[in-house]
Amino acid sequence: MDAPTTTALDDPLRAALDGPQAHLAVRRGDAVRYHPDVGPFLAPPRSAAEWDDAATLGDVLVIRTAGPLDVPDGWTPEREIPGVQMVLDDAVPTPTAPDPQLVLLDDTDVDAMLALVGRTRPGPFARRTHELGTYLGIRDDMLGLVAMAGERMHVPGACEISAVCTDPAVRGQGLATRLVLAVAAGIRARGETPFLHAAADNTTAIRLYEQLGFRLRDRPSFVAVRAPSNPEDS
Repeated sequence: MDAPTTTALDDPLRAALDGPQAHLAVRRGDAVRYHPDVGPFLAPPRSAAEWDDAATLGDVLVIRTAGPLDVPDGWTPEREIPGVQMVLDDAVPTPTAPDPQLVLLDDTDVDAMLALVGRTRPGPFARRTHELGTYLGIRDDMLGLVAMAGERMHVPGACEISAVCTDPAVRGQGLATRLVLAVAAGIRARGETPFLHAAADNTTAIRLYEQLGFRLRDRPSFVAVRAPSNPEDS
């Protein structure tokens, strides 16, 4: 298995947008983010000039891994959420046979995916987020799509598991566990390492991930910033 580089996991946004997911990026100079229809994430700017370039790309959410985010004048920091980054231990087995109840989600499922996200609030999810990678779901005959998980940031040697959510009506049945392990198995089948992010105060999710064999790697923060109202003046 090809291990991800330390740099890729330290700055997964830039590693993804400059690498496997460059086709989903929007750029201005050295500033790079996902297309707004894919997600709100911007690679952390590394200079004043890059912040100026980023100001033309809209309001964003930045994942940073260490130290304060030096936001220039004109930008408005709106919120900061302490988080964790976890990596699946190499020794932990993942399923080798497909789960017959899991379905592969595609363009025809977008409205159902957005509705589930609206009910469960797992984090940012837009109309084209599913284009980031494989998304698996579980359907109920009466309720429709009731659980899902998929891939988000894809960096060299590793891929993030994200959008893990279960409708409140069917929680407690182990659906999230099955979905996370199935997505992790697909990532491993490509010779890559599964990793994920969670809010540090989401202790229920973190406890589940620890039980599945994920270990803490880092404590990044998620910082939402509003761009200057007139980028030309920034």
